[in-house]
Amino acid sequence: MVEKLKRQVGRRYAEAALAVREGGGGASCCGPSCCGPDGRAPAVDMTAGSYSGEEKGELPHRAAEASMGCGNPVALAALSPGEVVLDLGSGGGIDVLLSARRVSPGGKAYGLDMTDEMLALARENREEAGLENAEFLKGEIEAIPLPDGHVDVVISNCVINLSTEKEKVVGEAFRVLKPGGRLAVSDVIFLGDKARLPEGVVRSVELWSGCVSGALEKAEYETMLASAGFEDVSVEVTHTYEPELIEGLGGTEGVRALREVPVASAFVRARKPEGA
Repeated sequence: MVEKLKRQVGRRYAEAALAVREGGGGASCCGPSCCGPDGRAPAVDMTAGSYSGEEKGELPHRAAEASMGCGNPVALAALSPGEVVLDLGSGGGIDVLLSARRVSPGGKAYGLDMTDEMLALARENREEAGLENAEFLKGEIEAIPLPDGHVDVVISNCVINLSTEKEKVVGEAFRVLKPGGRLAVSDVIFLGDKARLPEGVVRSVELWSGCVSGALEKAEYETMLASAGFEDVSVEVTHTYEPELIEGLGGTEGVRALREVPVASAFVRARKPEGA
């Protein structure tokens, strides 16, 4: 099941990247390339307007079109010149490119993605933006290809919930952070007891690749980060989704389940202790 889910997520995100590169319009975390068993559910902007017009104006239009997140981790991270940033699951590069501008001069922004099509799109966007301090790496967020203590900030945008090995992801984030480094993540969470969800919804490949059934409860997220060694952990709900807005996720069963256990976007913050 783990490998099947990973392949499905990769396929959906590859389709989204190709749609943008071929001029097929924008994508979203729960857009036409990510949702529903037939892949034709209407696009939903799960970012809830998190990116300002000014921020979008800094970017190649295809970087904004390819955004598949549920928030704006760059704003959450409060970046400074000279810092090194890593974006887990960087997609078309929107958060990497914004970060690269904010850490200049002297800083660098890495993006990590497992999908060749997204990496190609992101690198094209980097060239168009003319940013030399952005680099896109191929790999999986459960095994980050960077050395220990290499980055000041780890960001991510609606990606950690997709992993079937979330403890590995946060453990890797902790490893690559410098002592005192910080985690600043936008992600989706469940508001309520996930155990109340039908097994078919929880295990649905379509829901995993659509950013819902892989989500954690708020307390689960906090516990996972603390167990990895992080301190100053907080999970702040920013936007709750109406089930009807994401009804492509699993049909009637999915909508019914999400009425019982709502889904929300959240800002997730944590810090690696100075002495770690």
